[in-house]
Amino acid sequence: MRRLLINADDFGLTPGINRAIAELHDAGCLLSTTLMANGAAFADAIALATARPALAVGCHIVLTDGVPVLPAKEIPSLVQGANFRPRLGSFIASLILGRLNEAEIEREATAQIRKLQDAGIRVSHIDSHKHTHLFPAIVRPLARAAAACGVHALRNPFEPEWSPGSMMRMLQFRALGRLRDPFFQQFDEAAFATTDGTLGISATGDLNPETLHGLLQLMPEGTWELVCHPGYVDTALSAVTTRLRQHREIEFNALLNEIPHALRNYPELQLISYRDVHPIAIPNWNEAP
Repeated sequence: MRRLLINADDFGLTPGINRAIAELHDAGCLLSTTLMANGAAFADAIALATARPALAVGCHIVLTDGVPVLPAKEIPSLVQGANFRPRLGSFIASLILGRLNEAEIEREATAQIRKLQDAGIRVSHIDSHKHTHLFPAIVRPLARAAAACGVHALRNPFEPEWSPGSMMRMLQFRALGRLRDPFFQQFDEAAFATTDGTLGISATGDLNPETLHGLLQLMPEGTWELVCHPGYVDTALSAVTTRLRQHREIEFNALLNEIPHALRNYPELQLISYRDVHPIAIPNWNEAP
């Protein structure tokens, strides 16, 4: 059995992104999303999610390029002025230099998860903006925060080597693959649900119909998460700092066309949500399918 978990990131960022995710869910193309607690369209996302109880909603924890939920004075190591560091490179440099306080990361992550829960969301899982939790020093406090909030599922942020994508991003994520073992050593994986691996990270910005079709053909047996960023381009998106603009509509159309086709033509393919993921032994998934 091949179990496909499609998760749309950035729910709550803009109304156009929210609408695209809701439409894909209504069309049977995805069952999971992660909501940004500090997103400008948070209230709109809550309303859409409340009307769709079958949509599993996780927390897309933001530690860079955004506004914290807690007052900046309570998390001084994480901010520059009132906001998080605007660039991922600056965040990673501060992490390597030991300038990020784990207790502050845990408090901010807890506040973000609690904001969703206080709005009536039964938080299904966590992941992180720009995949910052692939670093052991980040996943450690995030796992503590999630467990304290009663959330016991998280994204496995590591891609198998056979996953297609742009050459530069594939090289980057293969280099980061050395963090995989330390990642899982930071918490008891038996207590957290996750997947065999994640697809689509290297294809971010290039998840068109051809790429998506190729991913689905390559995907072996097991439970795999497909990361995607669908959305409509609207005036709100134009005001947001993001490298994904027009491509969000390309991803939306790729999912809308390819996923129903795949479910019809691959009877062994099952579309699931994070509510259907259970704690598993972490396999050696770098072997080619």
